[in-house]
Amino acid sequence: MTGWAALLRAVNVGGTGKVPMTVLKELGERAGFANARTYIASGNLVFASECSEAAIREALEELLEAEFGKRIGVLVRDAAELARVAKDNPFADRPGNRVMAIFADADITLEGVRHQVQEELRLGERVIYVHYPLGQADTKLVVPAAKHGTGRNMNTVAKLADMAKEAAP
Repeated sequence: MTGWAALLRAVNVGGTGKVPMTVLKELGERAGFANARTYIASGNLVFASECSEAAIREALEELLEAEFGKRIGVLVRDAAELARVAKDNPFADRPGNRVMAIFADADITLEGVRHQVQEELRLGERVIYVHYPLGQADTKLVVPAAKHGTGRNMNTVAKLADMAKEAAP
């Protein structure tokens, strides 16, 4: 079995809407995932499964749509990839709550970035790292490649990597 984390897009932060973490855990169990747990109320489900990334994404998106009546995007990463994202963080010397990993499944580039002031951006594999030196509250930064992705700060990425590793028996 492999340890995985499913990252829901725009959940509990004003986008798609609220998804109670108890319901998310139940949906993971209904999908047949082992050791399903959630982490903080921003749409993170950690579990173990023998399914592929694509099969996990499809199962969760279908269950979420059936439960909430609308499509909620899901990005899926295994424990090893999450650990690599944490390890490859080009801003590791900066506070983890000021560095965001924007996960995306489509081809990602930094083309079309607008309103960059003090923010620093770097491309990784299936991830864009963004350092927000003044925090995210007042940023006007627009990253078009992030439109279909979802972000987690590096503190959360590190915790999800550990939890996903522990989820696999």
